[in-house]
Amino acid sequence: MSNKTLATALLDQFMAELKTTGVITSAVPKGYSPTWAERAWFSLFEGRNEAVTFGIITFAVHQSVYYGRYLPYYICDYVPAMRKYKLQPDKEISNAQWWKCLQSLLLSQVFVQLPMMMLFLPVARLIGFDCGAPFPTWLRVVFQVCVFFVIEDFYHYWAHRLFHYGIFYKRIHKVHHEHTAPFGIAAEYAHPLETAVLGQGTIAGPLLFNYFIEQVHITTMLIWIAARLWQTVEAHCGYDFPWSMSHWLPFWAGASHHDYHHMAFVDNFASTFRWWDRIFGTDCRYQVYEARRTGREKPKPKAE
Repeated sequence: MSNKTLATALLDQFMAELKTTGVITSAVPKGYSPTWAERAWFSLFEGRNEAVTFGIITFAVHQSVYYGRYLPYYICDYVPAMRKYKLQPDKEISNAQWWKCLQSLLLSQVFVQLPMMMLFLPVARLIGFDCGAPFPTWLRVVFQVCVFFVIEDFYHYWAHRLFHYGIFYKRIHKVHHEHTAPFGIAAEYAHPLETAVLGQGTIAGPLLFNYFIEQVHITTMLIWIAARLWQTVEAHCGYDFPWSMSHWLPFWAGASHHDYHHMAFVDNFASTFRWWDRIFGTDCRYQVYEARRTGREKPKPKAE
């Protein structure tokens, strides 16, 4: 089959997937008794366009987790006792900045991210995602999501580092750096092109894993999106609590790691873990700063 014929066949299949209507009997293997959760899931698609339905579900999950995760940090901003945990307590976010951020986010989420979500299910079907019953075990889901985090972190490190060069920073990434003291929902505040490019890291993990390693269930994708949002809002929250994951999981980047990046405009390019910045030497200045901030810096000997 020629490349042109193959491309035409894939396009035809993709267009057919866009028009697919859900039928529960086709999603459940013959003789298998679905669980309550599986029946509830497949009922959402019954008689409806599957691509559109999955896009709406994904969008609902995204908005719920993103803003729900931010809510505790938003409340902390109004609790004086929490101020001691602020990473940059001397910097305040004005109401005008907050509303500008929210308005920009909603536009991006509706007009950039939602269309991508609508197109995901047909693409996932094309490369063989599992969209039927039974659901994967929790052990398999956790394993796959952990691998997705590693893949996304590697992609994010290099893509983010590229965005700090010349015209890419000036024309694109500078938008995200408007907030030198980030707050939770500023995680997705970015130029539309950056949103699309960095978003590929979130999508690429499951697609590559499914293609090269083992099949991924479509519901695992939703759990992965929720986990990734949970992480990125925390990284931008502006608070370093004693119970934060970075204090009991040493390789977890956390808020202190990314907050420095916003404050200094340099280094700490990874999204989730600390190892790429450590390996490639892009956290040296952060190490010095963090030791001083936390009081771990060794005092210089007094001159005699």
